[in-house]
Amino acid sequence: MTVTIGRRELLAALGGAAVAWPLAARAQQPTRRIGMLIGYSENDPEIQARLVAFRQALEGNGWKEGRSVLIDYRFAPASPDQAQVFAKELVALQPDVLVGNSTPATAALLHETRTIPIVFVGVSDPVGSHFVASIARPGGSTTGFTNFAPSMVGKWLEMLKQVAPGIGRAAVIFNPKTAPGGGSFFLEPFDSLARSFAVEPIAARVNNADEIASAVAAIAREPGGSLIIMPDAFNTVHRQLIILLSARHGLPAIYPYRYQAIEGGLMSYGVDDIDLMRRAAPYVDRILKGEKAANLPVQAPVKFDLVVNLRAAKVLGLAMPPTLLALANEVIE
Repeated sequence: MTVTIGRRELLAALGGAAVAWPLAARAQQPTRRIGMLIGYSENDPEIQARLVAFRQALEGNGWKEGRSVLIDYRFAPASPDQAQVFAKELVALQPDVLVGNSTPATAALLHETRTIPIVFVGVSDPVGSHFVASIARPGGSTTGFTNFAPSMVGKWLEMLKQVAPGIGRAAVIFNPKTAPGGGSFFLEPFDSLARSFAVEPIAARVNNADEIASAVAAIAREPGGSLIIMPDAFNTVHRQLIILLSARHGLPAIYPYRYQAIEGGLMSYGVDDIDLMRRAAPYVDRILKGEKAANLPVQAPVKFDLVVNLRAAKVLGLAMPPTLLALANEVIE
């Protein structure tokens, strides 16, 4: 049977389709926007792994990048000045929520806005940095995920003494411009804790690569030196240089992140930053769905890893104690 359609009916049908097509296209466009300010290098594989974990967790909550949500990224590797420029750019885009990864990145975002909700990731001292009023009741527009307590410096000292019992001096390396509290967050307990281990505490303030080299060389001039690498965006960006210099000068060093031991450091003990970024996604989801950042308590880390690098120990002429090996989550041979 042949069916004929008149000109009027055909135009009506095409007109209806023309209306439906734009509607369908609009339905595929992102409806919400996230701005992310990362205080590290875009080309760092560790940072890319964090972002993959965040996007996957966000998708698990129903937000698909490029479809239901648009994510704008800016990278300011350990540069507060650059972070400020990018924070202004992100705020101008009027996102529904902002994510700051590092203390300088979060500080830059808060300098630009106190109204757009902010979720920080990897901040040691959010109260002392005036990001939140308290851990349980953040208040304002900001909440997030911490990475280290100041008492962690005691654990790092203890592990250094286990691996190298002969050390008599320990230098904490940090950049005052990017470290939590300008460095005071860890330095305040460091002095008394170091002396309880019969170790002389040294604060090694550095601002660039040349100063890192000078500081490490100065610590190595006398016997019994060692290094504690503070969880500081600057140290993360310059980790390869620090690892190289500690090996060259024969200094035992402990690092805060797993990837630093994997890349050649003697050992690391600290939080899983990929896990922190993954856990941040549900907070972003809840804010996008209408919850207030002020009502979401700041979360502490729940996953810590101990990684020991036997190859690095061999280069330094150190033997890892069996007790430490038994506790390690990962041993690099």
